[in-house]
Amino acid sequence: MNASRWAVPASYFSMVLGLTGLGNGWRVAARLWGMPAWIGESVMAVAVGVWAVLLVRFAIKWIAVRDEARAEAAHPILCCFIALVPVATMLAGIGVLPHAHGPGAVLIVAGAAASLLFGLWRHGGQWRGGRDDKATTPVLYLPTVGANLVSAIAMSALGWPSWGQLFFGAGVLAWIVQESIILSRLLTVDPLPPLLRPTVGIQMAPPAVALLAYAAVTVGPPDLIARMLLGYAIVQALMVLRLMPWIRQPFTLSYWAFTFGATAISTGTMRFAERGHDPVFATLAPVLFAMSNLVIAGLSIASVLWALRAKRAAAAASAPVAPAAG
Repeated sequence: MNASRWAVPASYFSMVLGLTGLGNGWRVAARLWGMPAWIGESVMAVAVGVWAVLLVRFAIKWIAVRDEARAEAAHPILCCFIALVPVATMLAGIGVLPHAHGPGAVLIVAGAAASLLFGLWRHGGQWRGGRDDKATTPVLYLPTVGANLVSAIAMSALGWPSWGQLFFGAGVLAWIVQESIILSRLLTVDPLPPLLRPTVGIQMAPPAVALLAYAAVTVGPPDLIARMLLGYAIVQALMVLRLMPWIRQPFTLSYWAFTFGATAISTGTMRFAERGHDPVFATLAPVLFAMSNLVIAGLSIASVLWALRAKRAAAAASAPVAPAAG
Protein backbone atom coordinates (compact mmCIF):
# COMPACT_ATOMS: atom_id res chain seq x y z
CA MET A 1 0.00 0.00 0.00
CA ASN A 2 1.24 3.46 -0.90
CA ALA A 3 0.79 5.22 2.47
CA SER A 4 1.21 8.66 0.92
CA ARG A 5 -1.96 8.12 -1.13
CA TRP A 6 -3.94 7.41 2.04
CA ALA A 7 -2.60 10.39 3.98
CA VAL A 8 -4.79 13.48 4.04
CA PRO A 9 -4.03 17.12 4.83
CA ALA A 10 -5.47 18.52 8.05
CA SER A 11 -7.54 21.01 6.05
CA TYR A 12 -9.86 18.16 4.99
CA PHE A 13 -11.31 18.16 8.52
CA SER A 14 -13.17 21.34 7.56
CA MET A 15 -15.71 18.97 5.99
CA VAL A 16 -16.53 17.65 9.46
CA LEU A 17 -17.11 21.19 10.73
CA GLY A 18 -19.57 21.92 7.96
CA LEU A 19 -21.44 18.63 8.25
CA THR A 20 -21.74 18.71 12.04
CA GLY A 21 -22.78 22.35 11.81
CA LEU A 22 -25.59 21.38 9.46
CA GLY A 23 -26.56 18.45 11.67
CA ASN A 24 -26.77 20.72 14.71
CA GLY A 25 -28.89 23.12 12.69
CA TRP A 26 -31.37 20.36 11.86
CA ARG A 27 -31.48 19.34 15.52
CA VAL A 28 -32.50 22.88 16.45
CA ALA A 29 -34.96 22.98 13.53
CA ALA A 30 -36.66 19.87 14.92
CA ARG A 31 -37.32 21.70 18.18
CA LEU A 32 -38.08 25.10 16.70
CA TRP A 33 -40.23 24.22 13.68
CA GLY A 34 -41.10 20.57 14.19
CA MET A 35 -38.87 19.39 11.35
CA PRO A 36 -38.15 15.62 11.16
CA ALA A 37 -35.59 14.76 13.84
CA TRP A 38 -34.11 11.94 11.77
CA ILE A 39 -32.63 14.38 9.26
CA GLY A 40 -30.33 15.98 11.82
CA GLU A 41 -29.31 12.62 13.25
CA SER A 42 -28.61 11.26 9.76
CA VAL A 43 -26.41 14.23 8.89
CA MET A 44 -24.61 13.82 12.21
CA ALA A 45 -24.04 10.13 11.49
CA VAL A 46 -22.47 11.00 8.14
CA ALA A 47 -20.33 13.68 9.81
CA VAL A 48 -19.06 11.27 12.48
CA GLY A 49 -18.29 8.72 9.78
CA VAL A 50 -16.32 11.27 7.76
CA TRP A 51 -14.46 12.30 10.93
CA ALA A 52 -13.52 8.68 11.70
CA VAL A 53 -12.21 8.02 8.18
CA LEU A 54 -10.21 11.24 8.11
CA LEU A 55 -8.78 10.60 11.59
CA VAL A 56 -7.51 7.18 10.54
CA ARG A 57 -5.98 8.58 7.38
CA PHE A 58 -4.43 11.51 9.26
CA ALA A 59 -2.92 9.04 11.74
CA ILE A 60 -1.50 7.04 8.82
CA LYS A 61 0.32 10.17 7.70
CA TRP A 62 1.98 10.60 11.09
CA ILE A 63 2.90 6.91 11.30
CA ALA A 64 3.93 6.04 7.75
CA VAL A 65 4.65 9.39 6.05
CA ARG A 66 6.12 11.27 8.98
CA ASP A 67 8.24 13.65 6.91
CA GLU A 68 5.12 14.86 5.12
CA ALA A 69 3.31 15.30 8.44
CA ARG A 70 6.19 17.21 10.00
CA ALA A 71 6.43 19.46 6.95
CA GLU A 72 2.74 20.33 7.37
CA ALA A 73 3.24 21.07 11.08
CA ALA A 74 6.23 23.31 10.34
CA HIS A 75 4.54 25.24 7.52
CA PRO A 76 3.62 28.80 8.58
CA ILE A 77 0.12 28.54 7.05
CA LEU A 78 -0.79 24.87 6.75
CA CYS A 79 0.14 24.21 10.38
CA CYS A 80 -2.92 26.10 11.60
CA PHE A 81 -5.23 23.63 9.86
CA ILE A 82 -4.04 20.97 12.32
CA ALA A 83 -6.26 22.73 14.87
CA LEU A 84 -9.22 21.36 12.91
CA VAL A 85 -8.41 17.81 14.03
CA PRO A 86 -9.28 18.29 17.73
CA VAL A 87 -12.04 20.76 16.84
CA ALA A 88 -13.65 18.15 14.59
CA THR A 89 -13.23 15.62 17.40
CA MET A 90 -15.23 17.83 19.77
CA LEU A 91 -17.96 18.28 17.19
CA ALA A 92 -18.07 14.53 16.57
CA GLY A 93 -18.48 14.16 20.34
CA ILE A 94 -21.44 16.55 20.26
CA GLY A 95 -22.93 14.40 17.51
CA VAL A 96 -22.50 11.21 19.53
CA LEU A 97 -23.50 12.70 22.91
CA PRO A 98 -27.31 12.20 22.77
CA HIS A 99 -26.88 8.53 21.83
CA ALA A 100 -23.79 7.55 23.86
CA HIS A 101 -23.02 10.06 26.58
CA GLY A 102 -19.81 8.45 27.81
CA PRO A 103 -18.01 8.18 24.44
CA GLY A 104 -19.30 11.61 23.43
CA ALA A 105 -17.97 13.16 26.63
CA VAL A 106 -14.58 11.49 26.13
CA LEU A 107 -14.32 12.90 22.60
CA ILE A 108 -15.29 16.38 23.79
CA VAL A 109 -12.85 16.49 26.71
CA ALA A 110 -10.02 14.98 24.65
CA GLY A 111 -10.67 17.40 21.80
CA ALA A 112 -10.82 20.43 24.10
CA ALA A 113 -7.56 19.45 25.82
CA ALA A 114 -5.80 18.80 22.51
CA SER A 115 -7.09 22.10 21.10
CA LEU A 116 -5.76 24.02 24.07
CA LEU A 117 -2.36 22.32 23.92
CA PHE A 118 -2.01 22.84 20.17
CA GLY A 119 -3.01 26.50 20.46
CA LEU A 120 -0.43 27.06 23.19
CA TRP A 121 2.26 25.30 21.16
CA ARG A 122 1.51 27.06 17.89
CA HIS A 123 0.88 30.59 19.08
CA GLY A 124 3.48 30.37 21.81
CA GLY A 125 6.03 29.70 19.10
CA GLN A 126 4.82 32.65 17.05
CA TRP A 127 5.35 35.04 19.95
CA ARG A 128 9.09 34.61 19.39
CA GLY A 129 8.74 36.66 16.21
CA GLY A 130 10.20 36.27 12.75
CA ARG A 131 6.88 35.58 11.03
CA ASP A 132 6.51 36.74 7.43
CA ASP A 133 3.54 39.10 6.96
CA LYS A 134 2.57 37.18 3.82
CA ALA A 135 2.02 34.05 5.92
CA THR A 136 -0.74 35.79 7.88
CA THR A 137 -4.10 34.65 6.55
CA PRO A 138 -7.55 33.97 8.09
CA VAL A 139 -6.28 30.44 8.82
CA LEU A 140 -4.56 32.05 11.82
CA TYR A 141 -7.93 32.13 13.60
CA LEU A 142 -8.20 28.36 13.85
CA PRO A 143 -5.86 27.40 16.74
CA THR A 144 -7.08 29.95 19.28
CA VAL A 145 -10.29 31.62 18.09
CA GLY A 146 -12.10 28.71 16.45
CA ALA A 147 -10.80 26.10 18.88
CA ASN A 148 -11.79 28.05 22.00
CA LEU A 149 -15.23 28.98 20.70
CA VAL A 150 -16.00 25.38 19.77
CA SER A 151 -14.72 24.32 23.21
CA ALA A 152 -17.26 26.74 24.70
CA ILE A 153 -20.05 25.12 22.68
CA ALA A 154 -18.86 21.63 23.60
CA MET A 155 -18.56 22.36 27.32
CA SER A 156 -22.12 23.66 27.34
CA ALA A 157 -23.30 20.54 25.53
CA LEU A 158 -21.85 18.57 28.44
CA GLY A 159 -23.78 20.73 30.89
CA TRP A 160 -20.76 22.79 31.97
CA PRO A 161 -21.66 26.33 30.79
CA SER A 162 -19.41 28.00 33.38
CA TRP A 163 -16.38 26.26 31.90
CA GLY A 164 -17.73 27.14 28.49
CA GLN A 165 -17.73 30.82 29.42
CA LEU A 166 -13.98 30.64 30.09
CA PHE A 167 -13.38 29.30 26.60
CA PHE A 168 -15.82 31.83 25.16
CA GLY A 169 -13.83 34.70 26.66
CA ALA A 170 -10.56 33.26 25.39
CA GLY A 171 -11.94 32.83 21.88
CA VAL A 172 -13.63 36.23 21.59
CA LEU A 173 -10.68 38.21 22.93
CA ALA A 174 -8.27 36.30 20.68
CA TRP A 175 -10.57 37.06 17.74
CA ILE A 176 -10.62 40.81 18.45
CA VAL A 177 -6.84 40.96 18.61
CA GLN A 178 -6.13 38.72 15.63
CA GLU A 179 -8.71 40.29 13.32
CA SER A 180 -6.80 43.58 13.36
CA ILE A 181 -3.62 41.73 12.39
CA ILE A 182 -5.28 39.73 9.62
CA LEU A 183 -7.15 42.70 8.14
CA SER A 184 -3.96 44.75 8.21
CA ARG A 185 -2.25 42.03 6.19
CA LEU A 186 -5.15 41.75 3.71
CA LEU A 187 -5.27 45.53 3.26
CA THR A 188 -1.60 46.45 3.09
CA VAL A 189 0.42 43.44 1.88
CA ASP A 190 0.45 41.69 -1.50
CA PRO A 191 -2.82 39.93 -2.46
CA LEU A 192 -3.23 36.35 -1.30
CA PRO A 193 -1.94 33.79 -3.82
CA PRO A 194 -4.82 32.28 -5.83
CA LEU A 195 -4.65 28.90 -4.09
CA LEU A 196 -5.05 30.55 -0.67
CA ARG A 197 -7.94 32.84 -1.59
CA PRO A 198 -10.67 30.35 -0.60
CA THR A 199 -9.39 30.64 2.98
CA VAL A 200 -10.92 34.13 3.05
CA GLY A 201 -14.14 32.22 3.70
CA ILE A 202 -12.85 31.64 7.23
CA GLN A 203 -13.15 35.40 7.83
CA MET A 204 -16.90 35.07 8.40
CA ALA A 205 -16.51 32.26 10.94
CA PRO A 206 -15.38 34.09 14.13
CA PRO A 207 -18.50 36.26 14.64
CA ALA A 208 -20.79 33.44 13.47
CA VAL A 209 -19.25 30.83 15.78
CA ALA A 210 -19.10 33.41 18.58
CA LEU A 211 -22.86 33.92 18.15
CA LEU A 212 -23.46 30.18 18.47
CA ALA A 213 -21.10 29.93 21.44
CA TYR A 214 -22.81 32.89 23.12
CA ALA A 215 -26.15 31.12 22.70
CA ALA A 216 -24.61 28.00 24.23
CA VAL A 217 -23.17 29.66 27.36
CA THR A 218 -26.09 31.99 28.16
CA VAL A 219 -29.82 31.77 28.83
CA GLY A 220 -32.70 34.06 28.01
CA PRO A 221 -33.78 35.97 24.90
CA PRO A 222 -31.31 37.62 22.53
CA ASP A 223 -29.66 40.73 23.92
CA LEU A 224 -27.46 43.50 22.56
CA ILE A 225 -24.38 41.28 22.38
CA ALA A 226 -26.26 38.62 20.41
CA ARG A 227 -27.51 41.22 17.94
CA MET A 228 -24.02 42.71 17.60
CA LEU A 229 -22.51 39.31 16.80
CA LEU A 230 -25.27 38.50 14.32
CA GLY A 231 -24.94 41.86 12.60
CA TYR A 232 -21.18 41.57 12.22
CA ALA A 233 -21.43 37.96 11.03
CA ILE A 234 -23.88 39.02 8.31
CA VAL A 235 -21.60 41.87 7.21
CA GLN A 236 -18.64 39.49 7.03
CA ALA A 237 -20.68 36.98 5.02
CA LEU A 238 -21.70 39.70 2.57
CA MET A 239 -18.07 40.79 2.30
CA VAL A 240 -17.03 37.25 1.39
CA LEU A 241 -19.80 37.11 -1.23
CA ARG A 242 -18.59 40.40 -2.67
CA LEU A 243 -15.11 38.86 -3.03
CA MET A 244 -16.25 35.67 -4.76
CA PRO A 245 -15.28 36.87 -8.27
CA TRP A 246 -11.77 37.50 -6.91
CA ILE A 247 -11.61 34.29 -4.84
CA ARG A 248 -12.95 32.11 -7.63
CA GLN A 249 -10.65 29.16 -8.24
CA PRO A 250 -11.15 25.64 -9.59
CA PHE A 251 -12.94 23.62 -6.92
CA THR A 252 -10.92 21.86 -4.24
CA LEU A 253 -11.86 20.74 -0.75
CA SER A 254 -10.44 24.02 0.57
CA TYR A 255 -13.83 25.58 -0.24
CA TRP A 256 -15.21 23.79 2.82
CA ALA A 257 -13.55 26.64 4.74
CA PHE A 258 -16.79 28.53 4.07
CA THR A 259 -19.04 26.00 5.74
CA PHE A 260 -18.61 26.31 9.49
CA GLY A 261 -19.33 30.03 9.45
CA ALA A 262 -22.32 29.48 7.17
CA THR A 263 -23.83 26.82 9.44
CA ALA A 264 -22.89 28.53 12.72
CA ILE A 265 -24.64 31.79 11.82
CA SER A 266 -27.86 29.94 11.01
CA THR A 267 -27.78 27.65 14.06
CA GLY A 268 -26.92 30.51 16.42
CA THR A 269 -29.79 32.57 15.03
CA MET A 270 -32.17 29.64 15.38
CA ARG A 271 -31.10 28.97 18.97
CA PHE A 272 -31.90 32.53 19.95
CA ALA A 273 -35.15 32.42 17.97
CA GLU A 274 -36.37 29.46 20.04
CA ARG A 275 -35.81 31.37 23.30
CA GLY A 276 -38.73 33.71 22.76
CA HIS A 277 -40.15 35.71 19.91
CA ASP A 278 -37.72 38.30 18.61
CA PRO A 279 -38.60 39.81 15.22
CA VAL A 280 -35.00 40.01 14.01
CA PHE A 281 -34.00 36.46 14.90
CA ALA A 282 -37.40 34.99 14.00
CA THR A 283 -37.25 36.58 10.54
CA LEU A 284 -33.64 35.72 9.75
CA ALA A 285 -33.56 32.18 11.18
CA PRO A 286 -35.40 30.40 8.32
CA VAL A 287 -33.57 32.42 5.67
CA LEU A 288 -30.13 31.65 7.08
CA PHE A 289 -31.04 28.00 7.67
CA ALA A 290 -32.11 27.59 4.04
CA MET A 291 -28.92 29.26 2.83
CA SER A 292 -26.72 27.03 4.99
CA ASN A 293 -28.42 23.94 3.55
CA LEU A 294 -27.81 25.20 0.02
CA VAL A 295 -24.13 25.85 0.78
CA ILE A 296 -23.54 22.38 2.23
CA ALA A 297 -25.54 20.66 -0.52
CA GLY A 298 -23.63 22.49 -3.24
CA LEU A 299 -20.24 21.75 -1.71
CA SER A 300 -21.15 18.11 -1.11
CA ILE A 301 -22.07 17.62 -4.76
CA ALA A 302 -18.95 19.47 -5.90
CA SER A 303 -16.81 17.35 -3.57
CA VAL A 304 -18.17 14.08 -4.97
CA LEU A 305 -17.53 15.25 -8.53
CA TRP A 306 -14.04 16.42 -7.54
CA ALA A 307 -13.26 13.03 -5.97
CA LEU A 308 -14.47 11.18 -9.07
CA ARG A 309 -12.31 13.34 -11.33
CA ALA A 310 -9.30 12.83 -9.07
CA LYS A 311 -9.87 9.06 -9.09
CA ARG A 312 -10.07 8.96 -12.88
CA ALA A 313 -6.93 11.09 -13.17
CA ALA A 314 -5.04 8.80 -10.80
CA ALA A 315 -6.19 5.72 -12.72
CA ALA A 316 -5.09 7.26 -16.02
CA ALA A 317 -1.71 8.20 -14.59
CA SER A 318 -1.06 4.68 -13.31
CA ALA A 319 -2.28 2.89 -16.45
CA PRO A 320 0.49 1.01 -18.30
CA VAL A 321 1.65 2.58 -21.53
CA ALA A 322 1.49 0.27 -24.53
CA PRO A 323 4.84 -0.15 -26.31
CA ALA A 324 5.15 1.55 -29.67
CA ALA A 325 4.56 -0.69 -32.68
CA GLY A 326 7.56 -1.71 -34.78
